[in-house]
Amino acid sequence: MDTKQLRQKILDLAIRGKLVPQDPNDEPASVLLERVKAEKERLIAEGKIKRSKKSAASSDKPHYPFEIPSNWEWIRLDEISEIGTGATPSTKDSSYYNNGTICWVNSSKTNCEFITEPTTYITQKALKETNCTIYPIGTIIMAMYGEGKTRGQISELKISSATNQACAAIVPLINEYKDFIKIFLKANYWKIRTLAEGGLQPNLNLKKIASYLIPMAPLAEQERIGVEVERLMSFVDEIEQSTSLMNYSLSQVKAKILEYAISGKLVAQDPSDEPAEVLLKRVNPNAVVSTDTSHYSIPNTWIWVKLSDIFEINPKNHNNDDEDDCGFVPMSYVQDGYSGEHTFEVRKWGKVKKGYSHFQNGDIGVAKISPCFENLKSTIFHSLPNNIGAGTTELVIMRGKEIFAPFFLYLFKSPWYISKGTVYFKGVVGQQRVSRDIFTSLEVPLPPLNEQKRISAKVDELFAVIDQIQQSLE
Repeated sequence: MDTKQLRQKILDLAIRGKLVPQDPNDEPASVLLERVKAEKERLIAEGKIKRSKKSAASSDKPHYPFEIPSNWEWIRLDEISEIGTGATPSTKDSSYYNNGTICWVNSSKTNCEFITEPTTYITQKALKETNCTIYPIGTIIMAMYGEGKTRGQISELKISSATNQACAAIVPLINEYKDFIKIFLKANYWKIRTLAEGGLQPNLNLKKIASYLIPMAPLAEQERIGVEVERLMSFVDEIEQSTSLMNYSLSQVKAKILEYAISGKLVAQDPSDEPAEVLLKRVNPNAVVSTDTSHYSIPNTWIWVKLSDIFEINPKNHNNDDEDDCGFVPMSYVQDGYSGEHTFEVRKWGKVKKGYSHFQNGDIGVAKISPCFENLKSTIFHSLPNNIGAGTTELVIMRGKEIFAPFFLYLFKSPWYISKGTVYFKGVVGQQRVSRDIFTSLEVPLPPLNEQKRISAKVDELFAVIDQIQQSLE
């Protein structure tokens, strides 16, 4: 279920008068607007606000975006609210900030429903010498600048605060319809964003925000709409929480499946399988079977071996033609999670053969840097041009012989392996890497080759079922 679309539908119905029934006994919106007009004239007469300028001649008939109920009215936003912005006192002048007591917020604060804490504090001097204005509690703040989702976001002040120039401050002339304005602005988030102008970083401006047409419902209906929107949104919250919990639970199921897979508990053993010890002696005659008794229990046809006994760690490709195409894989091209997929760019081998990790089709790449390691960024390379590739040195490459790579890819994504790896972390927080020891000295379980294949097939089958369940939740 697309809960974002569901939220948008609720808001759209609300601002069109289709979410709750109209009541003929409601005082029509025209009466409310007369109250607003009288309040505005009073504030103008007292010099508290200025009269807004008309954006069109009085004879011009405005184009209304959609039809509304007969007891609703269309009105410009600046006719029912006072709209302003702020400024950023120079950070080079410490007297604007040191020991400041006046709250000041920037547009990044609009990512929350309510603004309860300032970005910083400014002084009376900053307020006096810049274009900052202190806006009251209940002011609606709209972000006018910002890439991503920021531009057009709205929030509400729960503190009296000044703002920077990237914020539009919308102060309703009558507080009772504040919540309805918020509902309308949220419903029109994507449309409002299209009003932005500029080059690479388009911005909204106060004039367009001020002249935006808004439908006004009778106050009594606004209250009913607010209650119904809150009720329906709480249902959507529950759906999202349930979906999030379900996705987390399904992810835990996958982790449990891998736990069974690497301990010999997922499929039945076949006594006719060639024992893993025979496989190891054929792959690496010099390898020694571990006798460490501290490992968890595995079937008697399995053995514990060092990764370096069954894999070549960080091998080198030996391609003589620098003009050959190859696959280039930065870390961002390796998916995290359990999929194990990757993409690549096509580059000339001569351009990437130095300074990067080498790999070929069938090799396994495992991230060694945090948090990529914990996020299960590991893959089996495939479809590489001319069977060769190069990529980020933050991937450790393992090339096996007579092992079934999908089984070991699942092993590298298992909670057991991840927990072992974090013990080998080195470096400061944020730049930690798994040391080479985990790829050379760590002992891992090795099943018979045929059982590696059966285990991988069963994991694929079970993961496919879980993926179908997760897709049904979207």
